[in-house]
Amino acid sequence: MIAEILAVGTELLLGDTLNSNAQYLSKELAGLGVSVYHHSVVGDNPSRLEKAFCDAFSRADVVITSGGLGPTRDDLTKETGAKYFGKELVMDDEALKTLESFFTRTGRVMTENNKKQAMMPEGAKIIPNNNGTAPGCILSDDSSGKTLIMLPGPPRELIPMFEEHVVPFLKERTDGVFVSRVLRLCGVGESTAEDMIKDIIENQANPTIAPYAKLNELTFRITASAKKEEDAQKLMEPIVSELYKRFGDNIYGEGNNLSLAEVVINKLVEKKQNIAVAESCSGGLMASSLVDIAGSSEVFLEGLVTYSNEAKIKRLGVRRETLEKYGAVSSECAKEMAMGVACASGADIGISITGIAGPGGGTDTKPVGLVYIALCIGAETIVSEFKYTGNRQRIRGRAVMAALDMIRRAMI
Repeated sequence: MIAEILAVGTELLLGDTLNSNAQYLSKELAGLGVSVYHHSVVGDNPSRLEKAFCDAFSRADVVITSGGLGPTRDDLTKETGAKYFGKELVMDDEALKTLESFFTRTGRVMTENNKKQAMMPEGAKIIPNNNGTAPGCILSDDSSGKTLIMLPGPPRELIPMFEEHVVPFLKERTDGVFVSRVLRLCGVGESTAEDMIKDIIENQANPTIAPYAKLNELTFRITASAKKEEDAQKLMEPIVSELYKRFGDNIYGEGNNLSLAEVVINKLVEKKQNIAVAESCSGGLMASSLVDIAGSSEVFLEGLVTYSNEAKIKRLGVRRETLEKYGAVSSECAKEMAMGVACASGADIGISITGIAGPGGGTDTKPVGLVYIALCIGAETIVSEFKYTGNRQRIRGRAVMAALDMIRRAMI
């Protein structure tokens, strides 16, 4: 089965809204064994949208749209889709009741144009929306074998609708099952990792391995197809075992939504240890990544953003002589920051980040991207030097990932 994703909305073309739906849908469709070869974005224009449908269906069996199901005049996805399939829009009583119930429940006034959202192509399968006012629908044409799946634009509405209704619909129409496992790695570069699995990729058939590079980390998606899920799992096991053998501790976990911060928090909870953070160039990003994780209150004591030299001296006990001799961006300063925050908070682990995130502030001896990270754990303090490239946000993000990885490896 081949699917195509068509995002509708002028705001996407103008760059006002990030098209995160395409990324989400592509990943989920791949997990179902549905091939996606094209993404498209079209504005709120009926003639261009109709042409986009023609182009998409010339390449795909299934077209999934996001957006254009709202109550305003420029929301035309349903109307255009119905026209493409030669269907009339009719009032769906159940959708109207759900819509009326939503407005009653939320204490809002339902206007006449809201009823437009309950107008559906005749013969369509309705997809209820429990998080908004725009129901979706599935429209199939038996003669051509083509299917149009229309979903609203907001991810908080699209995602549950896709998972609860579209996934079962697609599974019924695919032969066998496709099962995936996602391994997450850090501490190894993309080119190095690819070279390490070159022989596996060259000889792959079923299962397959798809490597993806992200900010300072990699993921391997291993996918197998079989008649039954347990058979697909058995096909994957030798490949997964081989990857663990080759990459060892560089694999920090498995799962689509697992994060390195989550692994660190879970490990701290497991070992009944707590942590405190001292940051300079990362400006609180490290602390934020930890407190984003449920359960962090059990192990996260405090975070200090000591941006100035005076703050490092007053809050962390960094010696003035250290700053004068080595500077704030130095292994010596990072070490004293980590020891200082651990001592001040009474934490089992102290972590510090100091560096030059840019775009200015660099010198020949200390260029933009130079970062020192120190980890104080027990009686030992470890300091590592990193040299990153990229913009300010990328350097800060990579520093945080490296700091999290240092903590993880220290607790293994």
